[in-house]
Amino acid sequence: MSSPPKSVADSLSIETERLPKSQVGMIIEVPAEVVNATYDRVLNRLASKAKIEGFRPGRAPRGLIEARIGPAALREEVVETMVPEVVQRALDEKSLDPIDNPDVEVLELERGRPARLKATVSVMPEVDLADARAIKVEPPDHTHEVTDEMLERRLDDLREPMAEITPVEREVRAGDVAVIDIEVEADGQLVESETRKATEAEVKEGVLLPELLEVLPGTFVGETREARVDFPETYSEPQLAGKRATIRVTVRGVKEKVLPALDDALAKSMTNGKQETADAYRQAVREELEESAHAIERMDREQAAVKALVDASSVEIPVSLVDRELTSELESLERTLNRQGLKLDKYFEYLGKSVDDWIAEHRPDAEERLKVDLVLGEFAKREGLEPSDEEVIKYLEEQAAQDEELKGQLESLRQSRTARRYFASRLRRKRVLERLLEVVPSGS
Repeated sequence: MSSPPKSVADSLSIETERLPKSQVGMIIEVPAEVVNATYDRVLNRLASKAKIEGFRPGRAPRGLIEARIGPAALREEVVETMVPEVVQRALDEKSLDPIDNPDVEVLELERGRPARLKATVSVMPEVDLADARAIKVEPPDHTHEVTDEMLERRLDDLREPMAEITPVEREVRAGDVAVIDIEVEADGQLVESETRKATEAEVKEGVLLPELLEVLPGTFVGETREARVDFPETYSEPQLAGKRATIRVTVRGVKEKVLPALDDALAKSMTNGKQETADAYRQAVREELEESAHAIERMDREQAAVKALVDASSVEIPVSLVDRELTSELESLERTLNRQGLKLDKYFEYLGKSVDDWIAEHRPDAEERLKVDLVLGEFAKREGLEPSDEEVIKYLEEQAAQDEELKGQLESLRQSRTARRYFASRLRRKRVLERLLEVVPSGS
């Protein structure tokens, strides 16, 4: 967008007013000489292009041109020419960085008189950041202590690939492999894409739905059990997304899994000789679990510190910023659906809702995400945690060294502005979390 000459722009009179939702209102007065100059520019441009009988192109008198197009159309041309230039200069002079196109109303504009414009623009919001060193974080109401039961479950999981699976003639029990037929019904119709015949499923948490885990144990071959399941709105099968469905499971066979005994020979085999006894192996596995528990505890502390800082801080999120976030999320959903061969409109049709319904439902979450990002961004700025370009490249290289896929793309990642922004964001967030744990009091 071009700007008027500096001498002209300096003569603008600009009054600003802070408005709710991180908006700024501007009343801009444009001198009469700028208005007249714009009229002249517009008429000259129109005259150079006009084809009027009896005159060579560009030679028709301006008065004739003006009479031909009429005062209303001429004024509209002047508005379209002058307003963007003037508003941009006003934004520059007041150091405002808009996050969307300004909403402009022409209050007064006629030749020979000063013009008055009213502009409303959304800007990045100011964050009233709480003092992280003064906030209180509630201690966790649970611990991540590694129990003997957790250790035994982990040892079972590690030996599972070596288990012997044997058909048995009895009821289904937890831990068995059940051979089952599955039918799913929603809205009185069978969902063909979810139908399965003689499929094997381990009767285990994390493998089967909790509702099926409740009804399958105790079932004999030939018996059928039903469970009512509420599917999430994000479920990949549109006929089930956001719906309550009935799942019917018929048992066709039962297989028992028998794990090998954990002795010294097995421990040595499983660790390629690193652990020579079963006891040493048990201790190594316990230490791994404890390391994971410490990582989870740290994540809990980080999340609690972030929540406390965000809750204690305040920021007004502009509607336009939320709209932009929701648009991005909707586009991402559409790309995901397209990869599955689905259309967005059909997806919403299956859900029984409109795009507006979806936006209304997701708006609170989008606002909360933006608040977290803005608060942590302000904290990073105040604490001097913004990474330099050199630090971002070094971090990118460190991450690539730990990931074979990234390692093969290292050079292109270095050159990609998008990739550098992504890794800069990750590094900034990592530093923010580390600093929060340093400065936020650990107890309430």
